[in-house]
Amino acid sequence: MSEDIGLPISHRQRLWLYAFGGLVLLFLIAPSVIIVIMSFSDSTLLQFPPRQWSLRWYESYFQSLEWRDATIVSLKVAVMTALVATPLGTAAAYAINRGTLRFNGAINALLTASLIIPVILVGIGTFFLYARIGLNNTLTGLVIAHTVQALPLVVLTVLSGLRSYDMNQERVARSLGAGRIAAFWQVTMPQIRFSIVSGALFAFITSFDEVVVSLFISGGETTTLTRRMFNALRDQIDPTIAAISTCLIVLSVALLSLAQIFGRRH
Repeated sequence: MSEDIGLPISHRQRLWLYAFGGLVLLFLIAPSVIIVIMSFSDSTLLQFPPRQWSLRWYESYFQSLEWRDATIVSLKVAVMTALVATPLGTAAAYAINRGTLRFNGAINALLTASLIIPVILVGIGTFFLYARIGLNNTLTGLVIAHTVQALPLVVLTVLSGLRSYDMNQERVARSLGAGRIAAFWQVTMPQIRFSIVSGALFAFITSFDEVVVSLFISGGETTTLTRRMFNALRDQIDPTIAAISTCLIVLSVALLSLAQIFGRRH
């Protein structure tokens, strides 16, 4: 038997792995970095690298009434989606974790089905359903559709937190006279709140960044920011899109960073 068995692998031996990981990260991050740099260009076309630097496209975004209205719609829908998907997903994850449901596996698969089904099929099906019940081009329809897409992320995130939580603590609280809701609120939720907050942030980001379903069911006064960006990119190459994309990147990174900071403190 070789004497090298059991010896730790040195950093030099892992150098190829570090290099490969760095290339993968560069491949994933490079497009976003390019978009951010192009957003500061003074050119009327998307140009990289910029010949002159300017904030004109950020000014164009914040001063445009159409872009502002679309941003407000997206923010409203994202906030309402988070408010609806978070309690529903938390309750579903709690029930699945307890394992008392008769068709526990089937329910879990049904809740996470939207992660497997192609989004274009979800968009088409939602459009035809909403056409029958009159929910196309409405905030209510957008919130329901985005909740369906965000719910699996909340369920999986909260379920992950519940897997590492000792349910005996809640049982002890109930044995001392606390009701099920009171025991969950006072004992369980404080210990899994990082998972709940993370699920809410995922729901918000999923709704705010969603574009495919919104292309089918939003329009007019309920046009979302991502739909307007898609239309602008299709009709004309407007560098304002690069400025908006940069704002979305900053927002997503900021929210995820806040979630990590919140988790470390708790």
